[in-house]
Amino acid sequence: MKQKFRVAGISFEHMHMGDNLRMVAEHPDCEVVGICDANLSRMEDARGALQLPDERVFGDWQHCIEQAKPDLLVVCPSTGDHALWVERLAPFGLPLLVEKPMAASLADADRMIEACRQHDVVLAINWPLVWVPSHRTAKRIVDSGRIGQLIEVHYYGGNRGPLWHTAGKKALTADEVQRAKPGSWFYQAASGGGSLLDYLGYGATLGTWFLAGARPIEVTTIIDQSESLEVDEHSITVARYAFGISKFETRWGTYTDPWTHQPQPKCGFILVGTEGTISSFDYESTIRIQDRNYPAGQDVPADELSSPNQNPIQFFVDCLQHGKDMDGPLSPQLSRIGQQIVDTAFHSAQQKKTLPLLQ
Repeated sequence: MKQKFRVAGISFEHMHMGDNLRMVAEHPDCEVVGICDANLSRMEDARGALQLPDERVFGDWQHCIEQAKPDLLVVCPSTGDHALWVERLAPFGLPLLVEKPMAASLADADRMIEACRQHDVVLAINWPLVWVPSHRTAKRIVDSGRIGQLIEVHYYGGNRGPLWHTAGKKALTADEVQRAKPGSWFYQAASGGGSLLDYLGYGATLGTWFLAGARPIEVTTIIDQSESLEVDEHSITVARYAFGISKFETRWGTYTDPWTHQPQPKCGFILVGTEGTISSFDYESTIRIQDRNYPAGQDVPADELSSPNQNPIQFFVDCLQHGKDMDGPLSPQLSRIGQQIVDTAFHSAQQKKTLPLLQ
């Protein structure tokens, strides 16, 4: 029989916690047995949506684990606290699913990996774009060899800004956004805020996935610099590989959110191979392939995803139930390469010069 998992959600600082817990509740082999945040008000929406009784709501993470007795933890703190939370939780020996990005720095990412190694804990990093059908279809076609060797990845990622939406992509008003900015960790440098740390990990990690684990040689990044903000809202990163150059751009402040109406430029990926190209945009129902048979381009329907590849909870639980190694972007090994690119990009922007990939 398949193992049933008692799942607890720890830290609601990232709004994706509500979405992840909804996926837990929908999974036939999972049950939400506890939610925890020191700020009880942050849990109200999830508590109501999941109809959780008082005894499953906690303000202290240790009490949550001791009393709820979970088998698996979903963790959604601010980026700057990822290493802190993994080091706190790893001694309990429970599998950890941490929401993207991996960490605020390469040093923090290595702290996370080491803590989990010491306590024999399975660690996964969730990148929501991994579950977009168009991108999984693009990966399948790249791996099939249809466009030859992949030599360029072009990524444009972002949205109107992290405060324009909450769990379930519920939209807020401009006034609500402005009121929230001063107290939001997304706009605080010490907490890992900024569009570069929020979105470059998507492009760098999925780009590494498309490129079968290839690492760049050097990285050059520029960011916008607003006098009224301590973090960036726009970054452009150029990565030089042994076989070519790729570009990763992040933007808070797109004209529309890509899950409602694609902005211009469109959010997503353009992949260039030696024998063709693929455009794969976020949430679109088709991808476009250009090759020798279709030099003008061909629209191809995105694959219909099935369990366990529809969302991170399905995938993580399937790996745990069947003893599979974590692979792809959720694996700490591949996510660490993405973090190398992000860290190098961050320092490149600060120093205003090209830097070799940090090790």
